[in-house]
Formats: sequence, structure tokens, C-alpha cells
Amino acid sequence: MPVLYSTKDLEILEPATATREGVGRFTYTDHYSVFHYGRMPDLIPGKGEASCRMAVFNFGLLEAAGVRTHFRRFIAPNQIEFDLARVPDPDTEPPFPDAGNYLIPVQVLFRNELPAGSSVHRRVAAGELTPDQLGLSAAPPVGEMLPQPIIEYATMGRDINRFIPPAQAQRRAGLSGEQFQTMREIAVTVNTVLSARARRVGVNHCDGKVEFLLTSDGQLVLADSPGTPDESRLMAEGVHCGKQVLRNWYVDNGHEIPTTALIEQGVPRDQWPRPASLPEGFAPVMSQMYKALAQTWTGENHWNAPDLPTALRAVARVVGR
Repeated sequence: MPVLYSTKDLEILEPATATREGVGRFTYTDHYSVFHYGRMPDLIPGKGEASCRMAVFNFGLLEAAGVRTHFRRFIAPNQIEFDLARVPDPDTEPPFPDAGNYLIPVQVLFRNELPAGSSVHRRVAAGELTPDQLGLSAAPPVGEMLPQPIIEYATMGRDINRFIPPAQAQRRAGLSGEQFQTMREIAVTVNTVLSARARRVGVNHCDGKVEFLLTSDGQLVLADSPGTPDESRLMAEGVHCGKQVLRNWYVDNGHEIPTTALIEQGVPRDQWPRPASLPEGFAPVMSQMYKALAQTWTGENHWNAPDLPTALRAVARVVGR
């Protein structure tokens, strides 16, 4: 079954309990999702395998750096098995009355630079966020490296997740002050490791997000798929390496789906407008981009895709930039 509006399919092999981790299996599909719509009408061939191989590679990097993850094993070409935790009701704080073994219903986001498309620009312009709240003296310029990473928190498990302040994030997470600080420190380490890898292969790791689970013995464990194009904003040659390219095409061509307004108006999801399909030739170019990114990132060649700069130039030609 699919995870909530995700591009991964989840199979539960062993259910989790309050005292024991279960076992789950993710299948990374060739679907993509933008605007919180869910799965869009087209497929990007090879995207699932490329993302899965990047995730597996990153789990290895992070484990070597001392970060405990939920990863158990890779099942080629596009599946992983992982430690499974209970999923709390997103409206319940704290998540479970009995301690342990649950997916923490809070995302931790880190931002190293703020390229065009970053939500920070929109939120600052709308007055929803001030530079002072970000630890900055002025509104951040587009694309400029930040003096230090910005850490933010957001809800998860809802149709539309929202940014929340640290105190509220801690309450939602059901963590002690010490545990919450540890979660932040692990997120910083994850960002440091992924950013170092990105620099080594000539890619900008602009921002990303991570999720955590709390084990039955009270340990924080990194979950989901860190450092993949669905979880991190990666750029090279001035071009986005991921779904921001797709999001931009919909916006630039007047095909954006107003999901936030539809949810606020109470329009049932099955009555939402159907998204436009990508133009002919777009999906194959994106397919090559995902494969080239995975080959560059992991150093493994599984598709004989072009090098990343060549793949990105093809993307730039298709989108007219």
C-alpha cells in the first residue's frame, strides 16, 4: 500500500508494537508528487531505482558517521527493508501514552542556501516569517549560501504540513528537552555528511529534511530516505536535480494545482482537478537526470546514463532555461 501521498509503497512484514520494532519494506516507485497533490499522472522511468540506490548509499555514509538509522537491507533494484515503528495519530500530543517505538510526527528541516523555489522566500514576503526568526539580520538573498544552516520544524502525516516553532515541535514529538536537543544535533550531523558528499561530487545540497523514530529503549533513529531528490533540494550547473523542475513547469505553464485552497474549502480529494500530463519528451529527459544524479552521487554505473552536466543541460533545454 502507498504511504500517505508518497511515491513509495509500504509493505508491513512484521507489525510494530509498543515494545518491539517491526519490519517494513519500501518500494521506490517511478511516480513523482508536487503541490501535496499525491501521485501525478506520469511516470519517470528509473526514478524509483535511482532514488533507492541513493538512499542505500546515504545510509552507509551516515552509519559510518555514527548516525543510527532504521535501514536493514537493500533488495535490488528498488526496495529496502527497515525497522518499522508505530505511526501516531497526528492530532494526538504526545504521540503515545506508553513510551517508545513510534515515528516522531515532526520533520526536521535544514537549509544551507535559499534558491528560488524555497518556501522561506514566500513566507518572508508574506510576513509569516521574519529574518530575525531565522537568525538573520535581513531577508536572505536568493541562492546565497547562509552563514550557518537554518534548522526548522514541521508537522507530518497531514494533507498539508505546516511549520511550527521548536517548543511546539518538542510537545508534538513527545520528547524530553535532552532528547529534542539530541534530535536536532543528529539532524545537523546528517546535513553535514550529506553536504560534504554533495561538494565532493560537484552538487549543491541546498536544503533537506529528515524524520526520526523513537525506539522501545528510548533511542532516536534516523528514518525515511535522507539525501534523495525527494527529501533534499540538490542543484548543479544552476539547475535543480529533482522535482523542483517538475513543479516549476506546472507553475510556469499555468497548471499549478491549488491544493491548499482546495483543502481549506473542504473539497473532497476525489473532486480535485486532474493534473496536466507532462509534454512529450519531458519524462525521458527527467529519467536521464535522475539516473545521472544517482550515478554521480554513488559512483556506481547501472544505466550508462550521460554525465550529470550533460543530463542537466538537456533538462534546461526542455524547460526553456
